[in-house]
Amino acid sequence: MRMNRGKIILGTIDFMLAAYLAIAFVVFDKPDQEKQICTQVNINIADEATNGFITAKEIKDRLKDSGLYPLGKPLYTVDTRTIEEMLKRSPFVQSAQCYKTQDGHVCVTLTQRMPTLRIKSVNGDDYYLDDNNSIMPNSHYTSDLIIATGHINKWFARNYVAYVGEALMANDFWKNQIEQINILPDKGIELVPRVGDQIIYIGQLPETNRPDKRRQLVTDYIDRKMDRLEKFYKYGLSQAGWNKYSYINVEFDNQIICKKRQYEKTEELN
Repeated sequence: MRMNRGKIILGTIDFMLAAYLAIAFVVFDKPDQEKQICTQVNINIADEATNGFITAKEIKDRLKDSGLYPLGKPLYTVDTRTIEEMLKRSPFVQSAQCYKTQDGHVCVTLTQRMPTLRIKSVNGDDYYLDDNNSIMPNSHYTSDLIIATGHINKWFARNYVAYVGEALMANDFWKNQIEQINILPDKGIELVPRVGDQIIYIGQLPETNRPDKRRQLVTDYIDRKMDRLEKFYKYGLSQAGWNKYSYINVEFDNQIICKKRQYEKTEELN
């Protein structure tokens, strides 16, 4: 009985000693977070070279203006969630992540919204549409995006013009050939090419009250018109000359109407 009691006492002592060592290891090995200072801020914009709407310097300045720039501050006072939420409020930020490391660094990683089309309306509106057809404000951003001009309100831009641009950008030939979409007062659509000094008229887009059908309806219409136009480019303009016509009308499916320069007679090509 004495032997068993002695074993129990020794076991208890061993357990208490092991527990003490474990706690001591955690306490003494763990850095004093209240004294640890942020020594470096790493700002990474994943697609900075592609989009170019925001830069690391602009993010740094924004954090400073908001009193959230963590450099030199105790790490325990750095609220990563607040930093993320503040950055997400930018109209150009798609996502934001902020975290702290054990060596005293604070890391900020951002992705930007992707612009797909620029809108410059006759009513004075000047903005971008992103790949979710949402509006982005104008900025210093420059690129080879197609620009849409003319009689465009924001609803028509998001629900129709965006799909025109999307269909054109999905085709390698037209992506490089078309630089402008112009909307006439009756919603007829003109296209301005990079090569060739003519205007291309493709007619009015088909309309529907069903948002789930709208993209496919517009895409099919654009694909059909541009397929006929591409054949005309290859087999018509290549022989007649790129600058023979000032206006090319592909509104109708059974003919292409071309207006010659210098007041020459209009031609109808089947």
